[in-house]
Amino acid sequence: MSTTAGSPSGTVPDVDPSASPARRPSRRVVLIALGIAALIAATVWLAHWWTVGRFIESTDDAYLQADSVMIAPKVAGYITEVYVADNQVVKPGDPLVHLDARQYQLALNQALATVDARTADIERAQADIRQQQANIEQAQAQQQVARVSARHASDEVRRYAPLVATGAESSDRLAELTSTRDQALATLAASSATVDAARTQIASSTAQLAQARAQLEAAQANAQQSRLDLENTVVRSALGGEVADRTVRVGQYVQPGTRLLTVVPVQSIYLQANFKETQIGRMRVGQPVEMSVDALPGQTLHGVVDSFSPGTGSQFALLPPENATGNFTKIVQRVPVRIRIDTGTQTRSVLLPGLSVNVDVDTRSVLNRDQRTEAENRRG
Repeated sequence: MSTTAGSPSGTVPDVDPSASPARRPSRRVVLIALGIAALIAATVWLAHWWTVGRFIESTDDAYLQADSVMIAPKVAGYITEVYVADNQVVKPGDPLVHLDARQYQLALNQALATVDARTADIERAQADIRQQQANIEQAQAQQQVARVSARHASDEVRRYAPLVATGAESSDRLAELTSTRDQALATLAASSATVDAARTQIASSTAQLAQARAQLEAAQANAQQSRLDLENTVVRSALGGEVADRTVRVGQYVQPGTRLLTVVPVQSIYLQANFKETQIGRMRVGQPVEMSVDALPGQTLHGVVDSFSPGTGSQFALLPPENATGNFTKIVQRVPVRIRIDTGTQTRSVLLPGLSVNVDVDTRSVLNRDQRTEAENRRG
């Protein structure tokens, strides 16, 4: 058997590929490269966190909201017509529901008849006043005639009295003149009383005229209320939006304030995000916001901080917490933050109240402002 030179046993030794000098440097290079890549990734992440990430305040306790309006009638009655269907788009002023208007039409007709009656009372009172004024003028003319007659009769008596005393005239003549004078004075007194009575009557007619005018105003107000009730038998939309939660049906009897349906202004939707009290320290109105809606995966929406609630959510709860009782446990409170959504009409039509949203608020503007303020203070 032949043997290989240099081998004591004459056999060829097994060679381990892993122990090859050409393989060991290759693994080391891979490990070094992976370490460098991890270091670079960590450096990039740390740089991004330092410049951006630490100023981003995030929450998933956020939901889309809309200031919906509950539609209710102002008058009672039976529903005769329903003009809208579920989810229908309506505009401000569009008719939604019609109530039976017959009784309100009758009430309006009666109120208008009352207005006509009160108007006739005013015209009659004015005619009475004009008649009394004519009576006063007539009575004053008769009073003037009686005054002239009384003056003449008195003059006759004064002229004939000396003649009777001297015997130039008989006493019968003086007695006749005296009687005529007394009658003229009585007629004058009667005429004066007639004038006074006519003046009193015109004052009474003037009071009746004022009363009739007040009754006319009351009748006109009643007619206006009846007309308003008649108009309110048609329930109209107070704003534009979509019909939701429609419970009204034809033939249903409703009272004022009965909930009929809800109009949701979907084009005026906004976001209410509930941030922890430890997150709002650097938040300000106008800061940019990025949002991701669960209903629109992979799509990022934008907006700005619009306003902050004047209190935490617990302050406006039905039963606010009372920590003065001694049973105190500190809980991180949530502050509602209203965010205005900046998006197109097509995307906005997909957004519905109640959808969940993840929110990121960029608060770097506060840092920039603080830096400018500090620089100005240093220069000052």
